[in-house]
Amino acid sequence: MPRTRSESAHKKVIHAALELVAERGVEAASMDAIAAQSGVSKATIYKHWSDKDALMLEAMAALNGLDTRPVFDSGNPRADMIAVLAYRPKEDSRMRDRILPQFVAYSATHQEFGNAWRNMVMEPPRRELRHLIGQAEARGEIRVDIDKEVCLSLLLGPLMYWHIFLKRTNADSRLIAEGVVDVFWRAFGARRNGR
Repeated sequence: MPRTRSESAHKKVIHAALELVAERGVEAASMDAIAAQSGVSKATIYKHWSDKDALMLEAMAALNGLDTRPVFDSGNPRADMIAVLAYRPKEDSRMRDRILPQFVAYSATHQEFGNAWRNMVMEPPRRELRHLIGQAEARGEIRVDIDKEVCLSLLLGPLMYWHIFLKRTNADSRLIAEGVVDVFWRAFGARRNGR
């Protein structure tokens, strides 16, 4: 029974933190405010998280479904690239869309947090796309002389712009992902470049 109460309190704190960030921003979501909103004592919160940044990172991990991320390995690198770029976790997308700009702004002024957040959220798709580019190269589907970092920027950049600056809905994710991969394939596809 105590474990259930602890899990319940944990979820309440995460939910309260996300709500406060969405309403006020990361800076204004103090540990005192999170404790008041969640109904969980500050002492209990500090037993689970060393500081606010640790709590915010866990909240973002939960919201981005990082513990339930699927494997993108169907054997078709092009289709898998689209799936990686279109992937949106089942967690509350409206909340994610509300707080993402807040975390971007906070990351700009809190470098250590920003580095940890980018590594946690951006590294999985970067790693997956790098693997898929390698697969496509090995199969002769795309050129082998391309800079991988440039490729990753070309693939991920439009999706970040789409979701952060244009604030498009999840329904658009597949459409923009297909468009981005289509342009990438036309630019770097081996057959289209005489290879």
